[in-house]
This record gives sequence, C-alpha cells and structure tokens, in this order.
Amino acid sequence: MRAIVVKEPGAASMLVEAEVEEPVAGPGDVLIEVAAAGVNRADVLQREGHYPSPPGSPAWPGLEVSGTVLEAPELSGFAVGDAVCALLGGGGYAERVAVPAGQVLPVPVGIDLVDAAGLPEVVATVWSNVFLLADLRAGETLLVHGGSSGIGTMAVQLGRVFGARVAVTARSSSKLEACAELGADILIDYTVDDFVERIRAEAGGADVILDVVGGDYLSRNVRALAVNGRIANIASRGGTSSLDLNALMMKRGTIRSTSLRARPADEKAAIVASVRENVWPVIENGAVHPVIGARFPFAEAAAAHELMESSSHIGKILLEV
Repeated sequence: MRAIVVKEPGAASMLVEAEVEEPVAGPGDVLIEVAAAGVNRADVLQREGHYPSPPGSPAWPGLEVSGTVLEAPELSGFAVGDAVCALLGGGGYAERVAVPAGQVLPVPVGIDLVDAAGLPEVVATVWSNVFLLADLRAGETLLVHGGSSGIGTMAVQLGRVFGARVAVTARSSSKLEACAELGADILIDYTVDDFVERIRAEAGGADVILDVVGGDYLSRNVRALAVNGRIANIASRGGTSSLDLNALMMKRGTIRSTSLRARPADEKAAIVASVRENVWPVIENGAVHPVIGARFPFAEAAAAHELMESSSHIGKILLEV
C-alpha cells in the first residue's frame, strides 16, 4: 500500500510517497480504509527525527485518521462499512491502518468523513487535559495559548460549551477574530500585550491554562494563575523551563504535563470512551465542530508540513488519501 514516509530526518522535502507493508489487524484491532489523516506538530517533530513512533506502531507519521471499516472484531461495536475516525500511535499517513478498537470512534452525525480526521487527536487532547486532569468547571476562566491552532480552536469551543469563560493568545487580529467567532471572550495578541497582565486585569487570573508552548511560558503561566489554578502543559517548544516554587505555592497551583501518544492502549481507550460519552453529543447537536484550515492531496504532505511550520493557518490541516 502507499504511505508517506520520512526518507531521512530533516526538512519537509524528506516526506516521500513509498510502498510499505499492508497493516495486519491483530486481535481486537479495527482495520480502516483511510479517507484522510490529520496533520499535527508531533508529525513535524517525527519528521525531524525528534519524536519516533512508539513501539508497535508504524514508523511513518500520522496520529489520527478517518475512513471506512474493512475489518472489525466481534463485540467491538463496529461493522464493515462503518464511517469512523481513530486515534493512532503512528502510521496515519497511509491508505490503511490497523488500530485497537478502543481508540476508534464513529464519525459524528453531521460531520463530513474527511473533516472527521481533524477530530480524534485534538478532542482527546483537550478533553483529557483540560477537563479530566485540570477539572475545568462552569464559571471558571480558561486561558488557551495558541487559540487559533487545531488544539486551540477545539479548546475554545469546549470551554464555551461547558460554561467556562475563555481567554486566548494568538499573534494576529485575524487569528483572534476567528477565536472570537468560536466563543472566546478575552482576546490577547501576544506580540503586543503581556498575557499575564491582561488575564489578571480582566479575570483576576486563569483557573486553568492550556499550555502548548512550554519553556519560558511556564513561569509566566504561574504568574497568570488564579488561586487554586491548574496548568495543563502538553508541549515544550519554548526552550528551557524554570519554575519559582514559592510563586506556585502561593497560588496553591498545580502543573500537569502529559503526552497522549505514549500512553498505554487502556488509558487511550478510557479517554476515547469519555470523549464519546461527553463530547460527541455536543458535536452532533452542532455546538462544536472541527475547524479545518486546509486540505492537501496525499502526495502533497510536504506542503502540508510547510504550512504547519509557518503557523499561518487557523484550525486543522488534513491530508486527503
């Protein structure tokens, strides 16, 4: 079958189309004919040689797909021909994938099959970190860094739907306008304003912060916290981190730093089950939707990665297989 593989670690031009072995569905796996794959920053890191697939996953990139079931185990709840989307450890940039049934979701009613590829990774990431770990509650303030990204656009919508006041950081008026349309209340252009001062002035601090940057944002995030605030860190793109423990103690704050990809299958299955129970209904009733910023043909994976690295897009980037 065809897949997009990394010829050697390096620039986007190192992504090439190649023939690879067909996936084999093991016990409990669902075999999927891929319609589209989501493009994530983790894929860029993998292409550069910094974030290899975990053991047991294909070596080529791709953390989420949508498509049609080719094979499904009994009692999985899925049947041949079902429209599904799935969370993967890797290998999504391909014509077919095999994935544990616990990481597979039906395509929500009202969502296009291709667009559904933009849901599994962002929804599972936001739900598990902001709601399950950081315990965001109605009436609290959520600060989302990178509010116009794929993760950010989902966090804004879910925060709003579940009753939080949402603040975002982004780097341009067009990105902030997009966040406002999704329900963000406090719009912070980080190239102009200090987000610490703004969130303190307008909300008295953030109860939950979704940090997709890391590095030197850590100390600033602590300063931006409200008392009893929680930081959910999911990336470290900002260099070396330093932490003033006294400042964190004075806020009675907590920091949880997680990676979804490396979690065991049973933990991923539990997250996916919670997503299906709590998030799928608000997608199906139209309150939340995937924000798709660009779609590329399968053979143009390099161009998709270049767009991702430019950060000029809003929402998710997809590869159509």
